[in-house]
Amino acid sequence: MSTPVVENVVIIGSGPAGYTAAIYAGRANLKPVVFTGWQRGGPAGGQLMTTTEVENFPGFPEGLTGPELMERMQKQAVRWGAELFPEDVIAVDLQQRPFVLRSTEREVRAHTVIIATGATAKRLHLPSEAKFWNLGISACAICDGASPLFQGVELAVIGGGDTACEEAIYLTKYGSRVHLLVRSERMRASKTMQERVLRHPKITVHWHTEAVDAYGNGKLAGVRVKHNQTQEEWDLPVGGLFYAIGHTPNTDLFQGQLELDAAGYIVTRPGSVATSVPGVFAAGDVQDHEYRQAITAAGTGCMAALLAERWLAEHDLTQELTPTATPQTPPTTSATPPAPPADPAFDPEATIQTGSYALRKLYHETDKPLLVMYKAPGCGPCRSLKPILEKMVAEFTGQMYFILIDIEQDPEIAQAAGVTGTPTVQLFQRKERLREWRGVKPKSEYRAAIEQCLAVPSR
Repeated sequence: MSTPVVENVVIIGSGPAGYTAAIYAGRANLKPVVFTGWQRGGPAGGQLMTTTEVENFPGFPEGLTGPELMERMQKQAVRWGAELFPEDVIAVDLQQRPFVLRSTEREVRAHTVIIATGATAKRLHLPSEAKFWNLGISACAICDGASPLFQGVELAVIGGGDTACEEAIYLTKYGSRVHLLVRSERMRASKTMQERVLRHPKITVHWHTEAVDAYGNGKLAGVRVKHNQTQEEWDLPVGGLFYAIGHTPNTDLFQGQLELDAAGYIVTRPGSVATSVPGVFAAGDVQDHEYRQAITAAGTGCMAALLAERWLAEHDLTQELTPTATPQTPPTTSATPPAPPADPAFDPEATIQTGSYALRKLYHETDKPLLVMYKAPGCGPCRSLKPILEKMVAEFTGQMYFILIDIEQDPEIAQAAGVTGTPTVQLFQRKERLREWRGVKPKSEYRAAIEQCLAVPSR
């Protein structure tokens, strides 16, 4: 009976912390295994996947988007031998050695573990929040702001930090006016962001203002707000409400196994990222509730990898593997589908299609299942989901079509399909909409729905 393989280091989570840890561990010949995540705690790549412009990460004087930065880090990690699994870790056992980690699809053992699970955006839990979630209420302006639902209408953002300011500015591209609701007399955002907001002609700041509830008929029509000093209440008619009110650390997996503080963040030793369990390290926002910056997360990812390497060496557990310094394609990435040609001609043999022409033509002319993904350019979850679906539909080559629709390029299509946020995935067959998924769902759900379509005999 063969001995189970024990990995040098397993990294739970991606983002600046996870990918930096993977880069350093890979360059140390440790061949790290990275569970980038799927649904738990937000998109693979972390909170930067829902950030527009990153202007303060060293080395990029012109700035770049959060998803672009994460894609570069991911490619660099893979270049140095990191093995990426786009899966959620659903259970860990840090009480036995080697440590045991179980994802949705596999179980692995590891001598060291680096936790980079980050934090998740908080919700307000207004009385009518569930009724209007994805029908006007969202926690990600970058993901959903380009939706036809928010075009040309007044919008509201709740929060007073940098994220709230950034989202308010971003939404001015789509809404006719943006209302920023701040519960105190000042913002917590940086001076630069405050100045941008206060100078913007399309942003109105409401001080000492809190949301009480939301209202509408089928979709959001407004927010009931109150002045928290005078207690006066009034209706603010807006077509979109976006939360930017802070985060909760993603540490539920480690309850009872690691020392956590009162707010749920992992406790690390002073000046270190070592946790209460030897051989387990924590990096990024999962242990940092003070700085919460991409550059500090990357720094702690570096620290975690160096400490993991040192711990392995001290305990004579290192299994060195030669790194590959040649650019590789990450396992979650596939070729970008070609843009539709200028004339109506397109290749009906291609499983992956792009744009409204392909959707209209195939909708009317084929009996094969059509899996349609509606995405937005700045949507981080879209960037995570797209290559996963591309890889999955390759299993059904010749049996179905996968069509990508950019809601900014084809707003009429998105509006006709009732898309209110991204990513949205719809499954059609014979002009009938069979399923719809909002947000990122388990791969098994998409696969099972396609298999069910293919199992039904043609009419």
